[in-house]
Amino acid sequence: MARRVPVQTRIGFTILAWGIALLLFSPILWTIVTAFKTEAEAIASPPTFLPQTFTLDNFGAVQDRSDYVKHATNSIIVSVGSTLLGLLIAIPAAWSMAFAPTKRTKDILMWMLSTKMMPAVGVLIPIYLIFRDLRLLDTVHGLTLIMTLINLPIIIWMLYTYFKEIPVDILEAARMDGAELWNEITHVLIPMAIPGIASTLLLNVILAWNEAFWTITLTSGRAGTLTAFISSFSSPQGLFLAKLSAASLLAIAPILLLGWFSQKQLVRGLTFGAVK
Repeated sequence: MARRVPVQTRIGFTILAWGIALLLFSPILWTIVTAFKTEAEAIASPPTFLPQTFTLDNFGAVQDRSDYVKHATNSIIVSVGSTLLGLLIAIPAAWSMAFAPTKRTKDILMWMLSTKMMPAVGVLIPIYLIFRDLRLLDTVHGLTLIMTLINLPIIIWMLYTYFKEIPVDILEAARMDGAELWNEITHVLIPMAIPGIASTLLLNVILAWNEAFWTITLTSGRAGTLTAFISSFSSPQGLFLAKLSAASLLAIAPILLLGWFSQKQLVRGLTFGAVK
């Protein structure tokens, strides 16, 4: 029988949840509002919340200074391409660790996770030199490769967790019916793990989209993503808050919309196998 929760407790937790959500969303809300202010109003003291003079000039100035469409296209190619490439590598790897483990499997998983604990700047010089020698600097495919490598441990860990929740008996039944390894993965495992794979895909698209260190370091102009697009509005000439906010809004709008429309699938995938 479900436990009864007093009405006052539910109201209190609801208010607390909304308060935390508004606190977390407040920087994004302030960015959205500032994008429609004039530069003078954006730096006014004391600040005003709602624009006194509503303007769209900042978005025109941003587009005139930088090619938004080109940067957005690069972001889509890098984030989606690196995630799909990561899934192509991670699904067989997670299958082997979940259903054919060895005594070194746990050590390998911990080693992969430990690579995410290293500061990115710690491997900057060797990666930069490798990219220079291979002529991958300021290229979309080079950026896609590095995004795949830095997010691969997360993809494997997430898929490994989801695959562990799938009964081994189902896969063994497929083998008894004559399914080969490829058919077992593509026709049995993947369809059962679709919620987990979808949430992994969405989460890693967001991570790759928001990555700033490598995109700014390894690109200059041709392969620049939206994070480089935003950073270009912080210049020695000054910090133009209204234009910077407009550029930030243009950069985060696609991923905000993606997260909004896919939130049910994301939550479903993240809780996949949590309740038995």
